Amino acid sequence: MQQNQVLEDLEVPVARRETENLFQERPETGNQYLEDALLRSYLKAHLPPKVLEEVSQDLERFGNRLLTEVKPLGWECELNPPVFRQYDAWGQRVDHIITCSAWKRMKEISAEEGLIAEAYERRYSNWSRVHQAVKLYLFSTTSGGFNCPLAMTDGAAKVIESLGTPASLKNAFDHLTSRDPKKFWTSGQWMTERRGGSDVANGTETVARKQPDGTYRLYGFKWFTSAADSDVTLTLARIADAEGHVKQGSSGLSLFFLKVRDEDKKLNNIRVQRLKDKLGTRQMATAELWLDGAEAELISAEGRGVASISNMLNISRIHNVIGAVASMRRMISLSREYALKRVVFGKLLKDHPLHMQTIARMEVQTRGAFLLLMEIARLLGLAETNMASEQDQLLLRLLVPVAKLYTGKQASATVIEAMECFGGQGYMEDTGLPVIVRDTLVLSIWEGTTNILSLDVLRSLTKSQGQVIAVFFSTVQKKIELALSTAELEPAVKQMRAAISHLTQFIQGAGLKEAVTMELAARDFSYSLARIYSGALLIEHASRPDASAADISAARRWCNQELCPVATEFKNSSYEAEESLMDSSLVYGSPPSTSRL
Repeated sequence: MQQNQVLEDLEVPVARRETENLFQERPETGNQYLEDALLRSYLKAHLPPKVLEEVSQDLERFGNRLLTEVKPLGWECELNPPVFRQYDAWGQRVDHIITCSAWKRMKEISAEEGLIAEAYERRYSNWSRVHQAVKLYLFSTTSGGFNCPLAMTDGAAKVIESLGTPASLKNAFDHLTSRDPKKFWTSGQWMTERRGGSDVANGTETVARKQPDGTYRLYGFKWFTSAADSDVTLTLARIADAEGHVKQGSSGLSLFFLKVRDEDKKLNNIRVQRLKDKLGTRQMATAELWLDGAEAELISAEGRGVASISNMLNISRIHNVIGAVASMRRMISLSREYALKRVVFGKLLKDHPLHMQTIARMEVQTRGAFLLLMEIARLLGLAETNMASEQDQLLLRLLVPVAKLYTGKQASATVIEAMECFGGQGYMEDTGLPVIVRDTLVLSIWEGTTNILSLDVLRSLTKSQGQVIAVFFSTVQKKIELALSTAELEPAVKQMRAAISHLTQFIQGAGLKEAVTMELAARDFSYSLARIYSGALLIEHASRPDASAADISAARRWCNQELCPVATEFKNSSYEAEESLMDSSLVYGSPPSTSRL
């Protein structure tokens, strides 16, 4: 019968077949806020009633705007990436970066919605950062890449605020945090130079020369400058003394603020070498720039540039987490909708148990990542309103690099898995799905790779002399104790307690080893912290009186995974010096005497 039907279909005239509709329906999602049950339940559980009422109204309105206005603009940004015009028709060098009208409109919408202002107006006190984080989370995947300049703009505002908003920077701060589209500025973050990104202490070659009027002129080459069309930027440079000498290392770096263009819209002694040809985030102009006497203002104490810019890095890492969780949620939402429409082997995808299991596993990962994001936003809000305890501040210092490195990896794995849910359609450019995948892959690289951030996690332990890990353990214990009266969560609590015990044993055991042990364990250690803390957050959320069966199931399933991989690898002697030598042997065939890279 089926074979006869196929033959009959083939006999249909070609002209008629070509006009028939595609037999796969496009997945359509609605208001992102209204469709995100976890988000809404989190806000209900944590926000004060009056704040919840106002925030919910704002988010529902914003969700509608994203659907009707922002989403089409985001696609236009993807279709019309920035173009670099180095010379005009008469041979004059202009170095003009041309962006599309949709990109410019995104900047206006960002101001109108207060996507930066919300965090600094603090109309909801310590909950303002949560409100901002949620709006950015909803905005991220439809923003056409504009979430990236917003991350750096937020970071620049944070740095200026942390410096006490000096009079010379008050005007810039007001522009960066403005709700007026005509006044709103975006900021860049120019740190990466030719010798690398994360190693700014040894990689920064840019020199600052002091002028008679107290300003500085910067000379150097910035190899990777995101959002090169921004209005202002923060950058690091080495101040030259009277003889032209500079101090090397991180203690030789100072932080500068500069306007990208002067009052006549001409570049501030900056030459654009080229735009970067990137795998993703193509909607945003990323450039190589020569600073050839760019006028700048020293805003940190001399030699305190790295310490001063650390606030910017923390904020941009939190934005990185927002982008990661948003990508995961977006791909799962589309996968879920597609499963309601796509028929395979005689039934809808949603009726295939294996397919539902696959999406459910991604959902559990996304829930853990989302709650970790909200926890960081909550702690940041407390810190910015002087309501954070010392324990809160220590926890925030630890969780930012942990969340950034772990959610970056989670997001990459999840979006690629979700792309499979669409079969061949997931690989087609005009579905928009490859865009999400490409733009997500940068999240484990930008603002510090997984290994770099793992070492930063170790530094937080060292600097606090072990206090931070004590706070970590006590906080996790308090959260899982909330589930003691919920029988369905008993297996999860038991697994969490075992993981805590294993982690404690690892820390004690590693303390007796050489320093190289902790360095080799840094990545697995950070993963263990992320899994254990996210597990505690999922258990806490599932312990609410009105928790759903899905909340409980998510907590239990999360805790079914290996929560403390560092303990397992420690038992396997994976962090011994001999194993490190074998690592080199596996990579090179024999331990290399010198690097050829």
